[in-house]
Amino acid sequence: MARHIDVEFTIEPFIEGEPGPHVTAAVAAVEALGFAVDFGPFGSTFSAPSESVATAVAALLDAAYKNGATHVSVHAERPE
Repeated sequence: MARHIDVEFTIEPFIEGEPGPHVTAAVAAVEALGFAVDFGPFGSTFSAPSESVATAVAALLDAAYKNGATHVSVHAERPE
């Protein structure tokens, strides 16, 4: 059975109440792979099988930077 990895990410620049295309495109890229994103004001999260998490994070980074991100923080953790 595949283990899941929880991924938390933030994308800058941060504009309160108005996520720009650098954020919305990154979220859409992860969701296009079939993973639900819990969009939050200080960070967003998704969970993916361990064998898929690298692909999802790569898609997130690619979309964020192609759409104007200046900084992306990613934290990944395997829950116990």
